Amino acid sequence: MNCEKCRREALQVAAGQAGVDSVALDGKEKEKLVVIGDFDAVKLTNNLRKKVGATEILTLGKHN
Repeated sequence: MNCEKCRREALQVAAGQAGVDSVALDGKEKEKLVVIGDFDAVKLTNNLRKKVGATEILTLGKHN
């Protein structure tokens, strides 16, 4: 995510997804979106691609 508008849009899309507990930006340049909860990762990825652009899942795991 190269711009503040993209970051804001990505946060809004993720926060609006059913089952999402929390959303945050991570990384040196705040280029990674960290989403925690019990949600459909494929659906979230598709929604982010439609609204923000290229999207990639880096890790996926169970939340304790």
